[in-house]
Amino acid sequence: MTPDSTWLAAVTFDENGLIPAIAQDADTGTILMVAWMNAESLAETVATGRAVYWSRSRQRLWRKGEESGHVQQLRELRLDCDGDVLLLKVKQEGGIACHTGRESCFFRRLDGDSAQATWTITEPVLKDPELIYK
Repeated sequence: MTPDSTWLAAVTFDENGLIPAIAQDADTGTILMVAWMNAESLAETVATGRAVYWSRSRQRLWRKGEESGHVQQLRELRLDCDGDVLLLKVKQEGGIACHTGRESCFFRRLDGDSAQATWTITEPVLKDPELIYK
């Protein structure tokens, strides 16, 4: 797919052709995850209504849920004021967005002052990742 839509011209990709994409639960407002998109993944997301990201580790398109079944259905897409960050408001299928089996990738909270600060796990594992990724 070669993206050629004029709406894409407003998007500012970095020197690697990527833009950060924040996935937020459309109903609860919970921030689920942050990933990267390129022009192709963004165009496919808009065309299909299903979140598609660029996997930097695999160097290929990553259709969210392709292995886990935890698909993200796009409800709304927003572009920030500088045109260099995307916000995807999604319906998260299965209630799990994180590869750790949690609802959100943001499950650690910093507690305490700087000298005694520690990370506290705030979200439970909803499903063992070993059962999700086979």
